[in-house]
Amino acid sequence: MNKKKIIIIIIILGILLGVIGFLGYKLYKKNKESVLASENLYNQSLYELVYYMDNVKNYLAKATISTSSVNGAETLTSLWREANLAETYLSMLPIESQDLENTEKFLNQVSDYSFSLSRKNIGGENLSNDDISTLEELYKYSIELNDAVHQISNDLSVGTLTWKDLTKDKDVSFAQQVSSDFSLGNTLEQNFKEYSGLIYDGAYSEHILSNEKKALVGDDIEENEAESKAKEFVGLDNIVETTSLGYSENANIPVYTFNIKNKNQENFTISISKTGGFIVYMNSDREIKEEKINLDEANKKGKEFLKEKGFDNMQQTYYLKNEGIVTINYAYSQDGVIMYPDLIKLKIALDNGQVLGIETTGYLNNHTIRDISKVKITKEQAKEKLNKNLDIESEILAVIPTDWKTELLCYEFKGKVGDTNYIVYINAETGKEEKILVITDTPNGILTM
Repeated sequence: MNKKKIIIIIIILGILLGVIGFLGYKLYKKNKESVLASENLYNQSLYELVYYMDNVKNYLAKATISTSSVNGAETLTSLWREANLAETYLSMLPIESQDLENTEKFLNQVSDYSFSLSRKNIGGENLSNDDISTLEELYKYSIELNDAVHQISNDLSVGTLTWKDLTKDKDVSFAQQVSSDFSLGNTLEQNFKEYSGLIYDGAYSEHILSNEKKALVGDDIEENEAESKAKEFVGLDNIVETTSLGYSENANIPVYTFNIKNKNQENFTISISKTGGFIVYMNSDREIKEEKINLDEANKKGKEFLKEKGFDNMQQTYYLKNEGIVTINYAYSQDGVIMYPDLIKLKIALDNGQVLGIETTGYLNNHTIRDISKVKITKEQAKEKLNKNLDIESEILAVIPTDWKTELLCYEFKGKVGDTNYIVYINAETGKEEKILVITDTPNGILTM
């Protein structure tokens, strides 16, 4: 082989090695960005969990010494809310489901038990000795759980623990990886071995932890199929880059999540369910410089978007506007009856009506065709249960969710007493007053409490 050929071969090999190195670097960079995005999401979820677990512990402490039914009701209602939020963020952490079972059960039952006791206080009844004793037991467990969560947060912040150590795909045991011999699943769970059965059955029975996902039907899909569905949802002709953010097994609905960049350099985070390949979540943020459309126009565009994506018969309920963006809640309407559990939230830009976000968890968990023939009292009979001073402005039938993951068919009456707006729900089967909401109509939206 002559010298010229050797030089040519060397050049070709050099070019090939350069190309391979460049491609390897690009792949490495992309994988690193994907891992970083996932870890940022986990860090934020853990930060929120720590915050709400602190609140759960503090409200439990207050509840154990409260002697006033008025203050007790306020404390227990706050406890109910904070425990719900803690459970939500706990579900976002990358831990195997069996590791979380008892911890989720604890937070769920704290939420439901505190709600039950708050109703007791609101009725003017003081808590019994047994009630206080149970709250003291819950407080004791909350201290241990709180310590565990703070330990995790501290270990992550100083680097003795990584999110990789916490995933189920780790090849070696966690104890071999960190000097503290601290396993998230084990530590959260070891304090709850005696917890089972602490709170009575009934409203807090096990079935509320494993709700059937009524609209989540179809076969499981692989990540490449989920990616195709995500691209199709955003718009295939507008995509320049797609990055996988991994699979979230422990979310309320297990999802594949992706980051998609479009030609306008807008980034969309989008999650597709493993079962059936449904859109669960999408979000994008951009600056809205000028509002050019009003709420009615945004609502129209939102309904058109939902219909295009296969969600028919959705009706606007409440909304909130902030910095050029309106978030509208839509509920399914079945033969004129509003199904509040079947909720979809849309985030719509008020400059051009672009849908920047969607969240379908409520709809996928609850949507089904209901039997709405169980009405046993008339609308007029229901009205007799209302405060006589309520000036009724609208009246419809609606299905509302309860805090025990059940549903009630009710007459919904919207009206005023003086300058205050109310929504009152009267059970269409029993005539019982089920719920009262106070409506606050602000410049940025309609709020209820």
